[in-house]
Amino acid sequence: MEWLARLDPRLLIVGIVIAGLALAFPFFLGSVRRLRRLQLVRGTLFFLSGGVLVLVVVAAVLVAANLVTYARLTHEQEAARVTTRQLGERQFAVSVQPSGLPPRHYNLSGDEWQIDARVLKWRAVGNLLGFDTVYRLERLSGRYGDIQSERSAPRTVHELAQDPGIDFWSMARRYHDYLPLADALYGSATYVPMAEGAEYVVSVSASGLVVRPANDAARNAVGGWK
Repeated sequence: MEWLARLDPRLLIVGIVIAGLALAFPFFLGSVRRLRRLQLVRGTLFFLSGGVLVLVVVAAVLVAANLVTYARLTHEQEAARVTTRQLGERQFAVSVQPSGLPPRHYNLSGDEWQIDARVLKWRAVGNLLGFDTVYRLERLSGRYGDIQSERSAPRTVHELAQDPGIDFWSMARRYHDYLPLADALYGSATYVPMAEGAEYVVSVSASGLVVRPANDAARNAVGGWK
């Protein structure tokens, strides 16, 4: 079974989709033949059976499209690099470069930046099928160091991910008891100070997000953090 564990989960899902279509085709073919012979009841039953299989395939495709937005996680790894540049008092330009993707640029208000992620862990059976723990960066937001500003000052929040197709996260949360492969679903967030010229590395493991300074400006900001 080792070869199965090494397969990309997306390939497994595509295989299930192909198998589903192959199973549905004979039902539709049989339905057409029986309807031509005016066997209406049997023809209709064959058609409905094929339709059910097609609906299952469509659901699998939508779930697959959503899961592709998650990154596989087998150990702690770099998820993104974040750099900050000060524009004014409590105003910063923040660049987020997810691993393997071009950087994205945002403006944040506050003293600190916070990044949020979703993490989905699978049970042993899911791991055997090659479904490693997966994560997806969700939000980037600005924070204020004092509660009063956090309550009254302008807030800035940006979306880092979009949900194509079915939102598998919400579905897994709602029907967690009926999904034998899903083990744990949880959110993880971390925040550090913004400073001129600071660069940080965002890492993720099965336990969540970690942010580490990547240059002296970031180390000085974290070192003087109050």
